[in-house]
This record gives sequence, structure tokens and C-alpha cells, in this order.
Amino acid sequence: MRKPNKGDKYRHFKGIILTVLEIAKHSETLEEMVVYEHDGEIWVRPMDLFLSKVDHDKYPDIKQEYRFELIEEGNND
Repeated sequence: MRKPNKGDKYRHFKGIILTVLEIAKHSETLEEMVVYEHDGEIWVRPMDLFLSKVDHDKYPDIKQEYRFELIEEGNND
């Protein structure tokens, strides 16, 4: 799975649509974080969790493979 880029739009497996604002680094661990906007709020999630697969044991009715799936590529100018 490709890493998200600024401006990309993703669908969360529960249906929300979000826009990636930035890729950031945690100041202590240097872990990559995805900064995104949904419904006027700013959120951050570790890259590993953003790219993780849906837990189908916990959510057996979900058809989406990944927690967040790309639906539109942003403008990477």
C-alpha cells in the first residue's frame, strides 16, 4: 500500500471521508504521523495504524481491506 500524500482523500472503513493535510514526525520517537481533516476537525494518527488492515475478527461485516483506503489523489505540486 502506498504512503499517503498531502491532499489525498481517504475513506475510513466506517464511512467517513478525510483529507490528508501533512505527514509529520513525533518529536520524541520520530515516528511518522498522518495529519488529516474530517468535518472541520484536525486529527493525527501514527502512519502504521493509518496503513493497517481492518480487524475482520472485530468487524466481520466490513468489506474494506484497509482501515483507510485512497479514493482520490491530491495535487502534489
